[in-house]
Formats: sequence, C-alpha cells, structure tokens
Amino acid sequence: MNELQMDYDTPWKSVLEDFFPDFISLLYPNIYLQINWLVGYEFLDKELQQIVHDSELGKRYVDKLVKVYLKNGEEVWILIHIEIQVQKDPNFPKRMYIYNYRIFDKYDHKVASLAVLADENEDWLPTEFSYRLFDKEVKLEFSIVKLLDYRSRINELERSANPFAVVVSAHLKAQETRKDLQNRYLWKIKIAKSLYERGFPKEKIIGLFRFIDWIFSLTPELENIFLETIYKYEEEKKMEFMAPFEQLATERGLQQGLQQGLQQGLTQGEHSKAIEIAKKMLKENLPIDTILKCTGLDIEEINKLKSEI
Repeated sequence: MNELQMDYDTPWKSVLEDFFPDFISLLYPNIYLQINWLVGYEFLDKELQQIVHDSELGKRYVDKLVKVYLKNGEEVWILIHIEIQVQKDPNFPKRMYIYNYRIFDKYDHKVASLAVLADENEDWLPTEFSYRLFDKEVKLEFSIVKLLDYRSRINELERSANPFAVVVSAHLKAQETRKDLQNRYLWKIKIAKSLYERGFPKEKIIGLFRFIDWIFSLTPELENIFLETIYKYEEEKKMEFMAPFEQLATERGLQQGLQQGLQQGLTQGEHSKAIEIAKKMLKENLPIDTILKCTGLDIEEINKLKSEI
C-alpha cells in the first residue's frame, strides 16, 4: 500500500498544551521535581512569536515557550522544540541557540532549552551548538529526548499511569506502521481502547483520542471501521461516548457516507445506527444542523428523539 501522508506537528501542538505537566513528568522527570506546579504555568505564545517572526532558519514544527516557577520561587522560562523531520537538520542546533539568546536578550529571563527528537534517524543526537573564536568558545547545551529510545520500552509505556505515555507510544506506532495499514489499524484500536482501560478522566480521554485519531491516518474505509469498533466497544462496556464525534465525523468523511446513504435510501440497519448516533450527539448538545448532516435523519425524527431524552 502507498505510504500515507501524515501531519504530526498539529496534534503535537495541541497535546503539549493539554498535557504539559505530564509531558515534563515523563520525559524530563528531574526538571519536573524542581517545578512548583501548585502555582501554575503559562504558555508564552506571543513572546515566542516576537522572537521567531523573522527567522529564516528552516521549517519549524513545534515550538513552545512556557513560564514556570521553581520550588525556590524563581521564575524561569522553558523553550520546548519537537523535531520530527526524518532527515537530520543541520540548522537545528543553531536554531536552538538563536532562540535561546534572543529570548534572554529581549526579556532578561533564564531559558531552559529542551528538545524532543521524534524523527526516525537513530544516529542523529544533537545536544549543543558551539563555535570558537580566537581562544574562546561560545556554547549552548540543550537537553534532548530521543523518542526512538522508547521503542524497546513499549510495554513500560503501556503500563504507565502517565497520560503522555500514550502520546509517545502512539507516535512510535504511527511511524512504525506507516506502510502497513492493517497493523496500523490494529494498533490504533488497541491504543484507543487502552484509554478507557487505564481509567483516565473524560477530558484526558478526549484529548488523547484526538491525538491518536490525527496521527493514525487510515484509508476512509478503515477509518469508518475504526469508529464503528470504538462505538460498539463503548456500547458493550456501557460507557459514556467519549470521542469528539462532530470533529471525527467530518474528518473521516462519515458525513459524506451517511448523506450518500440518505440519497440511496437507508437500510433498516443503517437507519437504526443513525438513530443511535443521533441520540449520542443530542446528549453531547451538538447543533441540530450538525446532527441532521451527520446522520441523514429528518428534522421530525431528530425532534422526536430530543423529546425522548
């Protein structure tokens, strides 16, 4: 099968914001212990944009600047970069150095530079930028985590109570199964079901579900089978429907499929399924127009279902 085109940077941006403490706890445990999480943290998107606005150092994937407070009361800023390119980027260490000194120069704050190397090049492990002039050296060392190192620790990630362990294992399996769609589908099902089995709260399940759904791109046929499988799993386990249904339906083309079914005439089985989906969407308080488009039911049926809930 042809290799699927994947967009990793968008889901990584969202999951970093949703699970920042979990991210630090899993990948940088020593730093996690030094941060006073009780006073909170703040993403400094505007400040970072002012720094990188005119940069011409190559394509950026995921950059985040976060203000935290240490347990000794000191305010520090953490610059996080996620590097996902398959090929090594010779400009990457220089970019880390430039962002670091620009932030320090403009805002006079200490900056810790952290990099997550999510690429597939085992031999690429940049940890510093430096140059010598006369008898002196200018140098920046930055901390890195290589996600490939976790491939041998998948079982450990699967047992972890840290939600970000799901992110790491999902990313690795999405890379690994890019050319094997059947195995890719099986891993997507396995990881999605594990969200419920680990007992994560609803908001975390939804955030992780969105990440998994985005990076595990499948063919439209397998995508619809995946959604139906998860739907049935929730029904069998008598769980509340967790997935962000409106977004998933649109992304997968489910809406188009149901509309085609409406034009051709829904079978009894399809009609029953559409009713069940509509009930779930009504319980999620989704707009009536959206429910009409996604299920193919008419307004009278929707209103009747609404009165029964």
